[in-house]
Parts: sequence; C-alpha cells; structure tokens
Amino acid sequence: MYRIAIISYHTSPLASLGGAETGGLNVYVRELASELAERGHTVDVFTRRTDVDSPDTLPISEAGSGSPLARVVQITAGPPQYEEKGSLPAYVDAFADGVATFVAEEGVSYDIIHSHYWLSGLAGEKLKARWGVPHIVMFHTLGEVKARSRVSEREPEPRIAAETAISRNADRIVVASKDEQQLLVRYYGADAGHISVVPCGVNLGLFQPIDKEEARKQLGLREDDRILLFVGRIEPLKGVDILLGAAAQVESESDCFVLIVGGDESTREGEMAHLRDLASQLGIAERVTFMGAVDHERLPLFYNAADVCVVPSFYESFGLVALEAMACGTPVVASRVGGLSVAIRDSETGYLIPWRCPEPFAERLELLLGNEELRRQFGLAARKEVERFRWSNVAEAVLGLYAEVIDGAPAMSQAVFRN
Repeated sequence: MYRIAIISYHTSPLASLGGAETGGLNVYVRELASELAERGHTVDVFTRRTDVDSPDTLPISEAGSGSPLARVVQITAGPPQYEEKGSLPAYVDAFADGVATFVAEEGVSYDIIHSHYWLSGLAGEKLKARWGVPHIVMFHTLGEVKARSRVSEREPEPRIAAETAISRNADRIVVASKDEQQLLVRYYGADAGHISVVPCGVNLGLFQPIDKEEARKQLGLREDDRILLFVGRIEPLKGVDILLGAAAQVESESDCFVLIVGGDESTREGEMAHLRDLASQLGIAERVTFMGAVDHERLPLFYNAADVCVVPSFYESFGLVALEAMACGTPVVASRVGGLSVAIRDSETGYLIPWRCPEPFAERLELLLGNEELRRQFGLAARKEVERFRWSNVAEAVLGLYAEVIDGAPAMSQAVFRN
C-alpha cells in the first residue's frame, strides 16, 4: 500500500463548488483521494488554510475500521483567509516549509507526491527535493492555452514559466485527454513520453437519472418550460455570454429559460454585472436566473430538471460538468474544445460546436428542444457512455501510474476507459 501526499495548494477539495477558484479540480482531488483510501492507501491532501477557526486536519473518507485513510491537512501560509490567486505565489515557500514541518512532526514519509495545478506543482517540486520521492503533476488548466483561447485572457508570465519548468522536471505529467498532451508538447516543449493520459471521472451513484417532473417540483420549476442549464465558474473563459446569446435566438413552442449555477462572494462582480446587463440587452433578463453556488449533492436535481446542459467554454481540459449531466441522462451541447470531444459523442450523446458564437449553439438547441424523442435517445446513450468514466476506473489507472513511477512496473493499460 502507498502513502500518498496530494498537493492542492490554492483550493481545498472540501470547499463549496461554484466559486471563483472552485470547480472540477476540487471534485477530482476529493473523489480520487476517496477512491484511493477505499483501496487501503493512505492519502494526505495538503491545502492552504483559509479559515483560522477550522481544524488542522479534516477527514475525506473512512475505511471499514473507522480510521480515516484520506484527510485534508490545512497548512498556514500567508493570511488564513481567502486571497486572490495573484497573491498566492508569494506564499508557496512558506506552504512547502509548513508541509515539511507537519510531516516531520507526524514522523511519516510518502511514496509519491501528486500535485494539482501549477502553484501546487511549485510546492511539489520543493518537497520532492526535500524528501527524495517521485513527483507527478496534473495542471488541470494551462496558462499558455488559456491565453490563446480567448483574446481578452491574460495569464501572468511567471505562471507560464513555472509550468514550463515543472513539466520538464516532474517525474510524470497526468493529463485528461490526448489534446492536452499535444498542447503540452507544442507550447511547453514537454516530453510526450513523460505524459500519461487518464480521463476524468464521474460519481455514477450521485449523478443518475431521476424523474424530471419530480426534480422540477423540488426546485420550484414549471413542468412545461424549456430549460437550458449552465454549471460552472462565472468567468469569461466559460462562455456564458455565448449561452445567453444563443438562448435569445432559440425559437421553441414554449419559452426558453436559462438557469446559471455557479458564483459566490469570491466571483468577479464585474463579470456577473456584465452577464446581467447582456441578458437585459438581449431582452431575456426575465428568463435568466442566476442560482449562485449549489451544494454538490443537489446538482443532480438541476441536471435532471434541465432539457439540455450547455457547456460553451472557450477552453476545458476535460469538462466534468458534461460528464455529470450525461450521467443524469441529460444531453449536452458543448464547445468542441479539449476533453469535451472525448466525453461527448457528437450527434449521439449531444452536440459539439466548433465555433464560439451563439448562432450554431442556437441551431442545435432548437433541434433538441423541439424533439423530445431525440432528447430521450441522446440521454439514454449519454448515461451508457459515461459508465466507463466511473471514478473507480480513474483510481485504478492512477494507481497503475504510481506503480510505474515508484516501482518501475510496466505501463498501465487504458482499456478500463474503453466501451
């Protein structure tokens, strides 16, 4: 059995989803840690403390004996409060020192370090030098790719420089799709042989089909409305403006409503104001509802209540929202970017749109909203398709990767992700 140090420096896997810095990464770390613990491995997830009153350690999951095998360890580095991401590089050294001190006091050692995001990768490299153990990293998003995905996007040069250094020094890079592997090679000069493709996962027990009428009843939604759903962070890169533009163009037998799930007190107020103003300009303000952040356990209600889930992102390394919607039997209309082209089978489980503008989205949305049988067929196919993305498959693939890096075992097979 392995003892694993997971680094999630800038955000805790236990944080509420939908905020400016919370989303698929948090879900990934929490679910992976839980699955690894269920297999008997000991997992410590180190994160920066943002609440002075919370305990130093918090359990994620528990083994049959009742003793937690997966826990979150909060390390004080900088002020114990939420900080804008731009200020966090200044505390990386203090964070790595804090992790090392905690581990020394516990008297434990680790077989591997698994970092998530570039800031965590910086800390992971420092801990690798201290402990002399392998370090693998998953970036989740790449600064250079974000900057190229939308003209208005700007990423700090130190981030791109750090990602370049980490990608060359880490023992292995984990990516969610071959597209991301190619981007790392093209823009960062990474060695393709040191990059392992492991798709993301979905909790098939939590996200599953339920009666649409019941879901709408619980959410206070009308039975006959046509509902488009967006779930994610409220930021320009997510393309919510494209969804609003498409919704304004959709013609259907009944009014088309848009539910936007995501956003909290840390969300950029300017972006929220922009989207509200845009909805007003398009004449659909009364048909757009900003729900704010929603507990992860309640998300299945929204997916099941929706007719279509829309993922109009300019960039997605994979797109967990698409998997969650599909697991609930809800068709997805998404941008043809990153891992979304892996998760969605175009014209079978949803539609992939190659252009980042409202018109082609509106065309496909009209087609789905006007054809209940097509939505049903897509939904059934979507649920079947995501069976291969269960978190147990992800954990088995990651453990195979650990065995390669730690023990020199033969390369693991990707067969677990094939139908």
